[in-house]
Amino acid sequence: MVFLSWTRPSPAQQKACIHKSEGFNYDPKYQGASSQPLSSSNKEELTKNGFFLNHSRILLGSGPQTFHNAKTALQTWRHLALNWSFVDPKTSIEVGTKFCICVKELLPWVMLPLQVSFVVNDSSSSVGRRGHKRATFGFGSGTLHGHLLAGEECFSIELDEDNQAEILCSPIHAINPEACHCSTCGKITASVKLL
Repeated sequence: MVFLSWTRPSPAQQKACIHKSEGFNYDPKYQGASSQPLSSSNKEELTKNGFFLNHSRILLGSGPQTFHNAKTALQTWRHLALNWSFVDPKTSIEVGTKFCICVKELLPWVMLPLQVSFVVNDSSSSVGRRGHKRATFGFGSGTLHGHLLAGEECFSIELDEDNQAEILCSPIHAINPEACHCSTCGKITASVKLL
């Protein structure tokens, strides 16, 4: 089932979408896959099973203040606060929290249900070779029934031993056959729910 709205989805519509979406829509053995660096064997298994992998790393700047600002931006969902996409900025980033990414398509808005599957918040006391403290903040969210894709995406901020702050995005997705194929005849279709 795909969740649509003709107008920007209200909190009530998002809540209804989350309520109607059940558990994760992908095999439990792949839950947490985006929380670990991908080895060549993991990559091979995931791609063999229909997942598309992507890994992006962008240097934001240097120093603890850059790390803190980026962490705050992730915690308030500003990485998705666009004219055509948003998450309720009050959504807490805690394991088990369900939420919707709302995306404006050509005419309708699509509500994509997800659940936070893991959180990493490590302000390590370890000091790098140049005397800088390391820190990491990130979280992964898994797709729920009703999402067009199946898999996870991890967003994280890292402050490395060289005092460089980077954002990482690691999606591991497959097209959700449940959302796109008729279970009876196998034809490409979509089960749509207008909220």
